[in-house]
Amino acid sequence: MTVLDNRALGRATLARQLLLDRADLPVLDAVAHLGGLQAQEPQEPFTGLWSRLRAFDPAALDGLLTGRSVVRTHLMRRTVHLLTADDVLAWRARHDTMLRQRAMAAYRREMEGVDLDELAAAARAVLADGEPRSMAEVARVLADRWPAPSPRALGEMAIAALVPVVQLPPRGLWRAKSGVRNTPLSRWLGREIDPPAAEGTDPVGEALVRRYLAAFGPAASADLRAWCGLAGLPAAVAALRAELVTFRDARGRELLDLPDAPRPDPDTPAPVRFLPAFDNAILGYHDRSRIIDDAHRGLSVTGARVLLVDGRVAATWTVDAGTVTVTPLRGFSRAEHTAVTEEGQALASFLSDKESDRVRIAA
Repeated sequence: MTVLDNRALGRATLARQLLLDRADLPVLDAVAHLGGLQAQEPQEPFTGLWSRLRAFDPAALDGLLTGRSVVRTHLMRRTVHLLTADDVLAWRARHDTMLRQRAMAAYRREMEGVDLDELAAAARAVLADGEPRSMAEVARVLADRWPAPSPRALGEMAIAALVPVVQLPPRGLWRAKSGVRNTPLSRWLGREIDPPAAEGTDPVGEALVRRYLAAFGPAASADLRAWCGLAGLPAAVAALRAELVTFRDARGRELLDLPDAPRPDPDTPAPVRFLPAFDNAILGYHDRSRIIDDAHRGLSVTGARVLLVDGRVAATWTVDAGTVTVTPLRGFSRAEHTAVTEEGQALASFLSDKESDRVRIAA
């Protein structure tokens, strides 16, 4: 079985994640191809798309959000993602059990004795009048019936697990500062969520496997679980094995992939890319060594924004008052320093609406 080292896997990831070459894709198609973008920090997807698409215009994403073609909602790993309307309607029911289990793992002691189906019905009733509400507002109403759990536990269970909702604009719009207001997903989109599949079948699971490999492969089953948070996909993988190809990584893990998906030459030049906090390209794997050294793995879960140089995380970055500041994790060659400066200037210009192109590379 062919062994793919971290450099080969890294180049494949860059190609699938639209980071090897910026793509000429409509924003909606890019969000769909990526299987959604992590979006608990509302402004971060704009940088993620800027680094992936040629001539990205934030107004295009704003239009998709206000036009209800893209939504912000809890889904993969019970975190907020930016997803196409079609995908969230197709995938939400398949994630229901995982969302409940993860919320219960966080609040099991507080929620002891609470019937989750009754709580879900009560939360739907609160939202049934069409008035958007914050998580805290929903929790305050529910507390009249369930006074023992904390408001946070009630709110998280109801809004982030039990009831499919969307976070309404202006939350998530370019440069907008807005609190979270929730409304039922089906009400907002004017369509019902796809029902669960018949017992013994898993068409959504199979679709998720294919979509994941298209955007992240080659990858192991553990990587797939790390991306979506779903534990019950072995049957879907087994059903698709005949149409997949397999490799091994340097650690001996079996990797799955679509046969015709891009796997560039490991020596393909990789441009400098600025990634936002919690970017898919890193969080989409259990084993992240293809793109980030184990010594720096913690950066990917603390919300640090990172910089790719030669396809690997080589620095963190921040922006303040129009200046992008890069803090290297290793030394840069002269050519790398130049490339980081040039890409940083372009990012500073994007983030400041062309008012600044200042870049500072820390010692």
